[in-house]
Amino acid sequence: MALDVKTSPAVLVVDDDPEVRTALSEVLFSLGYAVETAANGEEALIKIETNSFAAILTDLMMPRMDGFQLLRTLLERGELTPAIVLTGIDSISNAVSIVHELRAFWYLSKPAQRGVLEVLLARAVAHGSLVKETERLQRQLSHQGVLGELVGSSEPMQRAYSLIQRVAPTNAPVLITGESGTGKEMIARTIHRLSARAAAPFVAVNCAALPADLIESELFGHERGSFTGAVARHPGCFEQANGGTLLLDEIGEMPPLMQARLLRVLEESSVRRLGGTAEIPVDVRVLAATNRTVELALSEKTLREDLYYRLNVFRIHAAPLRERKEDIPQLAKAIIGDLNRKHDCNVKSLHRDALERLMAHSWPGNVRELRNVLEWAVITAHEDAIMPAHLPKIVGSKASHSGAADRQRLGRAV
Repeated sequence: MALDVKTSPAVLVVDDDPEVRTALSEVLFSLGYAVETAANGEEALIKIETNSFAAILTDLMMPRMDGFQLLRTLLERGELTPAIVLTGIDSISNAVSIVHELRAFWYLSKPAQRGVLEVLLARAVAHGSLVKETERLQRQLSHQGVLGELVGSSEPMQRAYSLIQRVAPTNAPVLITGESGTGKEMIARTIHRLSARAAAPFVAVNCAALPADLIESELFGHERGSFTGAVARHPGCFEQANGGTLLLDEIGEMPPLMQARLLRVLEESSVRRLGGTAEIPVDVRVLAATNRTVELALSEKTLREDLYYRLNVFRIHAAPLRERKEDIPQLAKAIIGDLNRKHDCNVKSLHRDALERLMAHSWPGNVRELRNVLEWAVITAHEDAIMPAHLPKIVGSKASHSGAADRQRLGRAV
């Protein structure tokens, strides 16, 4: 049965030997890839112009256009698809030139072992996907002031974007601070999306929402019969997030005993289910978030110092909306578009007077409150422009002290 090229990653095999092309195609097909072939670099460039490939496997010595020229051309064009070179010429100097100068993903001597090729190709595909997604998000950021689900062009947002882009490709733990409703989980999701773990699970758990008697089971899992009601084995959040990212939201609300056990899991990279005896290895990047002042939580001993130092390798602060009011027009436009889709509405604009009221409000509930207000307004307006009458009366009913300055930043209505 033929593979569905729409769901299978496509690989381009470039080799002047038809037997090699056939053999590689069969191996790649058995590994779950869709395959296209080319007999030389010129044919490869034509196919690259008209198709999207997850990876390229290319020989070096070919007629008309060899692998060296193919790689040079791809490099000059800024092509992001990772290329793995397969060649019968086993030369360290060639390997250095190809990988470092021509930016090939890797170099393998023929004949390549199936297992090695399988692992290397999977890594190349994952790397290529990450590079392309990062490139797309960076273009989006430079043109629109948007990074993933995060929206805003203010100075606090630009600082956050810069930190996110620096730390995302690493495996470093990140502590995300900020008031409720400022978008801490969105920051965590963006870090995950820009990381090499993007294809693996992202699991978020709110430590404050878990009952004290269930938090151990939810985090670390339990075996059948380990307590009343444990009718089946349950993998915890660490196992669910294996290979990916785990966000521990409101980490300061976790009971002290659980914080001690969490610290052990972070240090040993393994968990033991409640009622179990086996240590289960886990590969999880941990992000933590809190809406409390960290220094206060440490002084009150609601957050263990050793856990804090383990998690606070890198810190990102989510600024409250009152400190970045210039982002409100851009945020409102994005939120209204999302709410139109959610509620099947067709609100096309936000009237200037309604925007002035949004700008005058203090937003104690931050972006979450803004979304709730706009949800009310979108449902109320339905297909009309959002007018002041569509907003809850509490919003901007009295101009704040900064109202005049805010109005100067309005520009035109969303």
